Amino acid sequence: MGSGAGERGWAERRPVLFPFLLSLFCLALSEQIRYRIPEEMPEGSVVGNLAKDLRLSVHELPTRKLRVSSEKPYFTVSSESGELLVSSRLDREQICGKKPACVLEFEAVAENPFNFYHVSVEIEDVNDHTPKFMQNSFELQISESTLPGTRFILEVAEDADIGLNSLQTYKLSLSPSFSLINKEKQDGSKYPELVLEKPLDREQQGYHRLVLTASDRGDPPLSGTTELRIQVTDANDNPPVFSQDVYRVSIGENVPPGTTVLQVSATDQDEGVNSEITYSFYRTGQVFGLNSKNGEITTLNTLDFEEIKEYSIVVEGRDGGGLVAQCTVEINIQDENDNRPDVTFHSLVEMILENAVPGTLIALIKIHDRDSGENGEVNCRLEGEVPFQIISSSKNSYKLVTDGTLDREQTPEYNVTITATDKGKPPLSTSTSVTLHITDVNDNAPVFHQTSYVVHVAENNPPGASIAQVSASDPDLGPNSHISYSILASDLEPRALSSYVSVSAQSGVVFAQRAFDHEQLRAFELTLQARDHGSPALSANVSLRVLVGDRNDNAPRVLYPALGPDGSALFDMVPRAAQPGYLVTKVVAVDADSGHNAWLSYHVLQASEPGLFSVGLHTGEVRTARALGDRDAARQRLLVAVRDGGQPPLSATATLLLVFADSLQEALPDLSDHSEPTDPQAELQFYLVVALALISVLFLLAVILAVALHLRHSSSPAAWGCFQPGVCVKSGPVVPPNYSEGTLPYSYNLCVAHTGKTEFNFLKCNEQLSSGQDVLCGDSSGALFPLCNSSESTSHPETLTAQAPPNTDWRFSQAQRPGTSGSQNGDETGTWPNNQFDTEMLQAMILASASEAADGSSTLGGSAGTMGLSARYGPQFTLQHVPDYRQNVYIPGSNATLTNAAGKRDGKAPAGGNGNKKKSGKKEKK
Repeated sequence: MGSGAGERGWAERRPVLFPFLLSLFCLALSEQIRYRIPEEMPEGSVVGNLAKDLRLSVHELPTRKLRVSSEKPYFTVSSESGELLVSSRLDREQICGKKPACVLEFEAVAENPFNFYHVSVEIEDVNDHTPKFMQNSFELQISESTLPGTRFILEVAEDADIGLNSLQTYKLSLSPSFSLINKEKQDGSKYPELVLEKPLDREQQGYHRLVLTASDRGDPPLSGTTELRIQVTDANDNPPVFSQDVYRVSIGENVPPGTTVLQVSATDQDEGVNSEITYSFYRTGQVFGLNSKNGEITTLNTLDFEEIKEYSIVVEGRDGGGLVAQCTVEINIQDENDNRPDVTFHSLVEMILENAVPGTLIALIKIHDRDSGENGEVNCRLEGEVPFQIISSSKNSYKLVTDGTLDREQTPEYNVTITATDKGKPPLSTSTSVTLHITDVNDNAPVFHQTSYVVHVAENNPPGASIAQVSASDPDLGPNSHISYSILASDLEPRALSSYVSVSAQSGVVFAQRAFDHEQLRAFELTLQARDHGSPALSANVSLRVLVGDRNDNAPRVLYPALGPDGSALFDMVPRAAQPGYLVTKVVAVDADSGHNAWLSYHVLQASEPGLFSVGLHTGEVRTARALGDRDAARQRLLVAVRDGGQPPLSATATLLLVFADSLQEALPDLSDHSEPTDPQAELQFYLVVALALISVLFLLAVILAVALHLRHSSSPAAWGCFQPGVCVKSGPVVPPNYSEGTLPYSYNLCVAHTGKTEFNFLKCNEQLSSGQDVLCGDSSGALFPLCNSSESTSHPETLTAQAPPNTDWRFSQAQRPGTSGSQNGDETGTWPNNQFDTEMLQAMILASASEAADGSSTLGGSAGTMGLSARYGPQFTLQHVPDYRQNVYIPGSNATLTNAAGKRDGKAPAGGNGNKKKSGKKEKK
């Protein structure tokens, strides 16, 4: 550090020399920093505080990364203090030779932001070289006849220094016979001439030894010596004389070897041998050759203006007598355009961001041409169309900057070619290429391969199975192109979403977390997001719709006929006179599946009398196939199978117990026969309960009759004409059926007359029904039976309408088809619903009706939207939800059918009746 501090005093900065210009030319000085230092400064010596001169603080140095960009590493910048330090030996003579001014120019580069500054360091000469002769001694022959005043050119010394440190004077040791004159050439160099002061006498002193000293004017001055040996020869009166003391010639640098430069000529007035002149170089040369006979000088090697611009040669002419004459030949080398420009890249930016703005500095370009004048003037340009441009920064320095928008996804790299052309004749050019790699920036969001995804998944899929895969791509590189997938939103509940599906963040595979059920969830939609790992991250969304397909995993469910409270089948009564095609009942079933899996067909599996009944394949209607024969049993058991259209098909069965009878009294023995034997204790309890129920009913009827008679005397007879003495017993309380099991909402009143063994009381009306008309009645189990000669019930909003012979061509209207269990066209070959939507809508109507019935919200009578049936089947369906199933419940074997109260209000006849109509009395009061 001591030597560095000591050498720092040598450094001189132009801003310090001219402080008053600092404020005026601040910008210019910041780009051109000048220093002056002596040569041979030790390594590590401080040249100057570069960071301070560039107005950079010490705290900025780690981020700005200040450094030196030059061809040869003469200097470096301290990363801690920002001082410019000497990094290698500075030998001015080696660097600049004999140039009067030795200046090293380089660029200081700073980053963040990227910029560079021109720095020049002038190397001052130090007197570190002594004048040196080529030989330690040399001989000179002088004839004794040489006249005083004759001059002899002596050998010159060499001093690599310049200025005052170079060779300045020659001195000769004291001699009475000789003196020394210092002469100067045109280029300013010094050379000595020996002057003969008085005649020589070989006989007195034939040999003289003198010391020639060459000195510079450095501080301290240095000198070199050589010994001059002068031999006195015998007399030769006339020495040779050259035609010119100095010969000057110019020659091109690229002349081939052997080219004649010039020819020197000398004459001697002597005769004979003394007049024969031989030419030679005073010092042996290696560049030029000399013909000793004629004095012709030729080139031996190739000349290079860039190495040596001028040659000074001393030619001697010696005659035969030993007299010598000398002349000087100065050869000037002319420059030719023989050097191509050199293109060098400095501070090339390794990472060029694709979002770099136009004008971003990419590299510093240095152009160097060794030629001079116009041959060394260079123009620089870019080849091709690239988004870059070259801006001239200073002499032979250019900036490569961006000149347009970069997009790595379109062009990841550019091969930039820079051509430098000089102004010589002919011009020479050099092309240098460099590959610029564009660094990726996260400027592209992921893109899904499809705008939306739709996937079909069959229900009952295994949990954890892959159901779909979404895929997105990102044209960026590295983390900017790594994509993660996630579920952004869904039409499912947020809490339930994770239990349904999940997505792999890496692959985009969507997994089902549970088995889907088409009957519960038919479709749902997910919003998936693809997000890259860039900063900031970019994302894209896509919708994935999952359609859950149906499988045949639900067997048909029989809605009607339903089982009794004890699980036994209910009875239906068929008139003995029923003709073929007579509609006995209808099996109604539904299937929770969809499409073909919900298409139902009905088949007879087992029958007591095969061929007696037929079942509609698609309607489920049970009809008589033939008339009842004498040998046919009165009680028939029919097992009907309901199959769906799935593969494999699923089925359910319904058991129908049919009794052929014309009246309830006639059917009771068959019913009693059917009853299974019970234990005596249970039978006794049953009879006690029946007896108590009958007594209670008789008491209640007596009270009702008394009230009716009282009202008869106090009100209009027309309003109560139907009430006559008699007993009508309503059916006892029954257990409401569970509609979730599929029971249809049919209801009717049970009337019992006291005839025969079993006593029944009938209501009698003023207007009697036609002979043979029956009232639809039933027992506690819900079976239907016809009773003859019964009066019209006034407790029901629907009427029993007298008709002609039963309408055997009973059909559903088009609007009353019960879902998939009925035909669209009303015949066995009718067209079924041909799409899943129609089938599902019909199923939804039936199930919705069953749900409404379970709520118990419908009233018994009067409402236009109810079925109007009695308490055996509990609450009613509404007609707006379900087809009118009253077509299935009518009075077999009679002319009466059920009609809708709404039809009566509208004054319209029932759909199936053509006979006389009788309106009921006032509505029942509770």
